[in-house]
Amino acid sequence: MSLQQFLNEQNAKVDQLYKNITKATWMAQTTGEKDWADKVGEAQTEFRTYFSNPNLFESIKTYLQEDKLTALEKRQLKSLQNTARENQLPKESLKELSQLSAELNHMFNTYEPEVNGEKLSANDIRSILMNSLDEQERMNAWKASKEVGQVVEEKLLSLVHKRNHAAKAVGYNNFHEMSFENQELDRDEIFTIFENLIELSDTTYRKLKKELDQQLVKKFGITELELRPWHYVDPFFQEAPATEVTNLDRYFKNADIEKLTAETFAAMDIPIEDLYAKSDLNPRPGKNPTAFCIDMDRRGDTRVLCNNQPNSYWMGTMLHEFGHAAYFKYLDLELPELLRTPAHILTTEAIAMLFGKMTGNKEWLATFVKIEEDELETLAPALEKYEQLKMLISARWIITFVFFERELYENPQQDLNALWWKLVKEIQLINPPEGRNQPDWAAKIHFTLAPVYYQNYLLGELTSAQLHQYIKSKLSVPFFTTKVGQFLKEQFFQPGSKYHWNKKIEKVTGEPLNPQFFVDAYCKTEQK
Repeated sequence: MSLQQFLNEQNAKVDQLYKNITKATWMAQTTGEKDWADKVGEAQTEFRTYFSNPNLFESIKTYLQEDKLTALEKRQLKSLQNTARENQLPKESLKELSQLSAELNHMFNTYEPEVNGEKLSANDIRSILMNSLDEQERMNAWKASKEVGQVVEEKLLSLVHKRNHAAKAVGYNNFHEMSFENQELDRDEIFTIFENLIELSDTTYRKLKKELDQQLVKKFGITELELRPWHYVDPFFQEAPATEVTNLDRYFKNADIEKLTAETFAAMDIPIEDLYAKSDLNPRPGKNPTAFCIDMDRRGDTRVLCNNQPNSYWMGTMLHEFGHAAYFKYLDLELPELLRTPAHILTTEAIAMLFGKMTGNKEWLATFVKIEEDELETLAPALEKYEQLKMLISARWIITFVFFERELYENPQQDLNALWWKLVKEIQLINPPEGRNQPDWAAKIHFTLAPVYYQNYLLGELTSAQLHQYIKSKLSVPFFTTKVGQFLKEQFFQPGSKYHWNKKIEKVTGEPLNPQFFVDAYCKTEQK
């Protein structure tokens, strides 16, 4: 069989298998029905079984050795190789992995903790931690947010062991190591970048975290030593609490956040409103309580799941998820199926993050929320400092998760509960609850739903900072213009995964990924 015949066959097969997975996934996440969760497992098993064929794997390696491969042919073969390599397992093992993962996802989506006989949704818990001054209520809500960890821990650890077993079967020490290679990431390089970011941000982070803690001490009438995780606004301390000045909820209380999202992208000639028809944007029991974007067919059927409330959090989430959606929508349809995807997870996260943080951006607030200039000038210094705190808190949280996940796969038998709180204290500077020995780490769905994914959020932030600075310095100071939109569509979206992710960043911004742009933007204390 010629190389082109082989690639045509593989693209057609991936198209079929991929759509089976996305259809079942969308239905499972929007309905919460066990039957659909089972079908996700079945579709994933079918996909993985196809790529488990050792003859297919050998054929891919043989074709990769051919002389005079074009760049497009080589990229397709590398994509196939990465997928096949992680699936060189017996069919029963693949089925077990897929079914266990689907079962865990169903448990996450349908579990509802109770406090004093009342069920609490994720939005309920968020509201309590954002607004309540009652310490007992806050502590109860925080503990409720962690209960699902106890429910899923046993099955999740079983899944971790099975993933490790699968990786060892194809020559890796563990699943984490294999996943980094399949994502074209150098583990040593990425962890060195993250360690350096801790060091470079340390003075700024400690200063801003100290100021935050002093505000909370005053708010709750306690000492700094008495601060605990439930005094913050997010169960994992992923976010910075807004002050009275920086809490922009007042601007969205009566706003149509779907309309604002559509207007944002339309101003750049990146229309996304047509994607609303098949999306699922409002909360209801049974559906996934978080948010995500999914490309159903790599041909334009792109959908977003949200649980919208009229506040700044869900405004930012809508912009974030439709950043993903815009990327998917404008991929070049002439590309082969295998390359009709973002260059990397981190590049689509970069776009989502670039748009998601616009809720605190002066230009966006003036253009779309219509805040008066005088009011914005008063808000600007506080918003800038708040954005800095948000980014550093987010970075520290991501690094905590990523460092823990590496340890989880390298030694799942260790005391994971103790390790979790050790890292939280050392990296995030959060006081652990006394005497707590619960699998609080397991309450984060990403360990199940998106294993060895989280590093891409921070890599996305680094890319976003670099891209935004390039746009401002080389292209256009106003961001919401058709010129910037055309640049993003043609230079960032359309090429898909035609290039290695770092080559892509270099082609678009003039240099490979450089964390210094993030440092310059958010670690200003050290830079003076």
